[in-house]
This record gives sequence, C-alpha cells and structure tokens, in this order.
Amino acid sequence: MYFDVIILGSGPGGYVASIRAAQLGMKTALIEKESLGGICLNWGCIPTKSLLNSAKNLQHVKENKDLFGINNPIEINFSKIISKSRHVVDKMKNGLSFLMKKNGIHVIYGNAKLKSGKKIEIFRNEEKVEECYASHIIIATGSRSRVDKKIPQDGKKIIGYKEALSLSFLPKKIIVIGSGSVGLEFSYFYHSMGSKVTVIEQCSQLFPNGDEEISDQLKSSFDKIGIQCHVSSFIKEINCTNKGVVVNIHTPSRNFVLEADIVISAVGTVSNIEFIGLEEIGICTQKGFIVVDEIYRTNVDGYYAIGDVIKGPSLAHVASHEAIVCVENIKGLNPQKIDYNNIPKCVYCLPEIASVGYTEKEAREKGYQIRIGKFPFSALGKSICDGNTEGFVKVIFDDKYDEWLGCHMIGDHVTDMISEVVVARKLEATNHEIMTSIHPHPSLSESILESIAHAYGKAIHL
Repeated sequence: MYFDVIILGSGPGGYVASIRAAQLGMKTALIEKESLGGICLNWGCIPTKSLLNSAKNLQHVKENKDLFGINNPIEINFSKIISKSRHVVDKMKNGLSFLMKKNGIHVIYGNAKLKSGKKIEIFRNEEKVEECYASHIIIATGSRSRVDKKIPQDGKKIIGYKEALSLSFLPKKIIVIGSGSVGLEFSYFYHSMGSKVTVIEQCSQLFPNGDEEISDQLKSSFDKIGIQCHVSSFIKEINCTNKGVVVNIHTPSRNFVLEADIVISAVGTVSNIEFIGLEEIGICTQKGFIVVDEIYRTNVDGYYAIGDVIKGPSLAHVASHEAIVCVENIKGLNPQKIDYNNIPKCVYCLPEIASVGYTEKEAREKGYQIRIGKFPFSALGKSICDGNTEGFVKVIFDDKYDEWLGCHMIGDHVTDMISEVVVARKLEATNHEIMTSIHPHPSLSESILESIAHAYGKAIHL
C-alpha cells in the first residue's frame, strides 16, 4: 500500500500529525503497536488527571467542611476512583477512533520496522503481516519510563507509572523516587487517598527545573499535609521482602532505612527509538534522541521525527505542536517555528504548578536586569471564597525593555491560567498592555494583573 505520509506512533504527536496531514489532502496512514492515544491518553496525562481530580475534590472538602457547611462523613472507594480513570481513557479512545474515521486515516496495528526505499514492514507477534510505502515518514514513537539499575522494577512492589495507575489495593506506605511532574502527582494522589508517602529526590529542590521560590512553596505545602520530602538524597540499596520493600537512603545529614509496601520509580523517561530500523536507514541519533533540524527533518531525506524521540521537553502539547509544524512544512506551507522558551510546563498536584519562560536564576544568569512582582492567593477574594489560598504568582520582567521574561505560579487552577501569559509573551506584551487590560472580579486571573502591578510599584491590593 502506498501513502503520502505514514506516521509511526499514535500519541499526541502522531495522531495530531495524521489528522493535520489528512486535513491537507494527503493520503495518510498511522501505525500503532498498542492503543490509540499512546502513553499520554492510556497511561499518562489523561488517567492521572482523573485520579488527581478525585484527590483534589476529596482534600478540598475535607479541609473546608466547616467553611462550606458540609457535615456528612466522607469515605473513599479506591477501586471506583481507579475504574473512573479507566472509563475516562476508554471514552477518549473512542473519540480518537472517531476522528481517525472522520478524517479518512488508515490505522494499522502492529510493530513497525523501517526498511530502505521508504518501505515499512508491520509485524504482529513477530510475524510480518503487512508492508507499506510513503513519500514521507514521521517517527513519533514517544518514550517510556526510565529504568534505573539501582531501582529494579518487578511490576509488583517496585513499579512504574503504568502499575501505579491501576493498583488493586491502597498501599499503607509508599516511597516515590523522583520529584518531576510524575513523581509529584503520584505523591499527592496517594497521600490524599490515605497512604503515608515519602519522596526521595537527588537534586537540591523538589520540581528540580522550576523556579526556586516555587519549589520552596511546594515543599512547604507537602510538609504541611504530611508528605515527607528528602532532597539532595538518593537510594543506596533497595530490596524486596515478603512484606514489602526495604530502602536504604542517603541524605546530606544521615543515612536511614525506610520500609514501604510499594516503591514508585519516577526517574524520567527514555525515547522509544530501538528496534524500528533507524540503523538500516542511516538516521542519526545522539545521546538517545533522533537528530533533527528546526523543521524536524532527519539527516535522511523524507524521514522526520517529533515528540519525545527528539531532544527537548517531553510534553504532550509540545509533540502536538511539533506535529503540526512538521506536516505543514511537508506540505510547503512554511509555518512559524516553535519558540521553545515559551512553552508552558504544568504539574497537577495541589497546589498546582504552572510556569513559562526563564526562572529568576536563569534570567540573572542571562545578564538581565530584572523586575520581580509577586501576589499571594491569600490576598485574592476568589481564592478566599474557594477555600484555596495557598500559593502565589511570580512574574519576571526585563527592566530595560519591559520584556516579560518569565512567569511562575503555584496554587489552585494555575494550570488553566498560564495560557494568558503564553499568549501575552507571544505577542510581546509589556507590563502596560497587561495592566490596562481589565481582568474580571472576582477571579483567580486577577493575581496575574496584581503581580505585574507589584513589579512596577502599582499593586492596589497588596
């Protein structure tokens, strides 16, 4: 079978690429070895947000029963919370399947192997079942959980994100290794369900790449609700026993041993680039990533790569946008290239984290003379009404040209608020444009306006 475009992988990069290609009139095929939607839909972004929604509602009501006038006892049905997340996944997959049919995309299930001459062979159960050809081939095979040799996952007591999303029981004690978005979200979820959670992070702060003040606030918030966090720490030894797991931990001040029912390894991801035939085609890789140019072309004509298989942020929304840019370039539309310094990064625990642009430390290292403004949610009417006053918004501006260098938020619903900042920075808005744009009252978005006003000595409510 011949196609104009064949995409390997149906995650947020692959399926978006296939839909955009079909919209542009190209005969399109999408190859997927497991389920439509990839890790994001099936075992990542979507099911975790369902779990976290349950956890946030639970914590919100528990902490504000008197405020809201709620007196009934609250009980957790853990199995229903898990099954709800799987139901959400099934609903989303059905929607994605509909989009494939609507756009006339030929979906092929199996393992793809690249061959010379723009040929792809498809295998099921190690048996070749099909082969197809294309003028353009986009590799979007995503990533998987990184396996640390010191943390040997057995899928039962030492687990990754897949197992953590579908446990049949609620563990009493959990150790989470790593405090990126995956580690933080699982830590918060299981704590909210009633597990005793300990976080081990080898870097000097939680949420290692975040602004330091945001990380400090997050640690304070976790400490307050009882999540134990050890930074600048690492695992020396880990052993499974009949009862659970015994972990030997090194911290700057001492070594100690913890016992837990479950250990969740959240130490990052690794790209899925093995076993698809890159070597046979001669596609260059470097440090575990496919090498591409700014419009996602590999070194071999007609082959492209997007998403987690290339160097850059491993984020669903990044892969989706790369997909559109890649396909539109194939069609000759000359789309605008991505500004990788204007990509929002979000964590969906409570308090939520959202950020874009430079951190304070990065801005200073770049040599900027900066203005910083902050506004706490505790001074915001909407936050007080909602019962979620924890956190703040922090903005960073260049003092010379008023360029909006970065914004970092921690608090309720900040992942929904960060888009205003992304658009404003895209449009090169200065403090003047934001401060003269009327924000609704009462709203959480007022904190953005107020934090900018604070940076320029004009804050009204602070």
